[in-house]
Amino acid sequence: MRILITGGTGYIGSHTAVELLNSGYEVLIIDNLSNSNAGVADKIEKITGRKPIFSKTDLCDRSGLKEYFRENKNIDAVIHFAAFKAVGESVQKPLMYYSNNISGMINLLEEMSENKIENIVYSSSCTVYGEADKLPVTEDSPVKKAESPYGFTKQVGEQMLFDASKVSDLHSVILRYFNPTGAHDSALIGELPVGIPNNLVPYITQTAIGEREVLTVNGNDYDTPDGTNIRDYIHVVDLAKAHLSALDRILSRKSSEKAEVFNLGTGKGNSVMEVIKSFEKVSNKKLNYRIGPRREGDVVSIYSETKKANEVLGWKAERDIDNMMLTSWNWQKAISGYKK
Repeated sequence: MRILITGGTGYIGSHTAVELLNSGYEVLIIDNLSNSNAGVADKIEKITGRKPIFSKTDLCDRSGLKEYFRENKNIDAVIHFAAFKAVGESVQKPLMYYSNNISGMINLLEEMSENKIENIVYSSSCTVYGEADKLPVTEDSPVKKAESPYGFTKQVGEQMLFDASKVSDLHSVILRYFNPTGAHDSALIGELPVGIPNNLVPYITQTAIGEREVLTVNGNDYDTPDGTNIRDYIHVVDLAKAHLSALDRILSRKSSEKAEVFNLGTGKGNSVMEVIKSFEKVSNKKLNYRIGPRREGDVVSIYSETKKANEVLGWKAERDIDNMMLTSWNWQKAISGYKK
């Protein structure tokens, strides 16, 4: 079967491409390379022995997207990752996020409809829950007012799928990620943000390797055991494997409804300081960090209830925070070595 991955040279997209290729799928990738590079496709081939079919295509370029679907037929399903994803940046540049994430997805869904592609796995986020009233968060927890424009774009994307499924043959699985981190065991692919990292772990590894002078912990006065934010960190390989389960579910029509939602996390929260301590343990390096002000748009604590994903989707996260830090560190050392 032919699967199209939007944003497929990005962090989660590339790991998902590896899992799909290893499972026998034919993989097509489109990406505008705004936060990745085309060389990732070669790394995917090196890991799997099979190369995805890559095209530099922007979802916001409607004519270019139309041409892409005209040239690439018989696509069985789409896994949609392509989006801007930095919470802090979205607060500073809301219109850029609305334009890219929402308009791009509208274009994609319209082209899917015109080309009779009826299956989509959607990359959503735990940010749709906002500041949760009760933890852990379940799929039935209320979707509250978003804390950031990024979170709002994910809410809108989900609503598009709910609404479209009511009036068309579209089937979707919506995956609400918690906090992806880690890297492939080969250290050939991992998280490689362009410019200053917006996520905690690449900032940790870049600081440890000497590319950043100091890591700023955004606030230590939150109502948590050690005063720092708590998140449910999930290894990117575990996350990628969940997309295989979602794809199997949607293609074999096992879904109980046309638009289904699953949380993807470990069910355990780790604070920023716990992550730092885990990194220091596995790397045997002391990290240079300081306490700074809170970051606008951040929620205090969030972690998932994983029962539905475990029992209905048949998927379970397997790797712990130490493995996430170890593979992240191995990846950082590998890419820093390449630069030398």
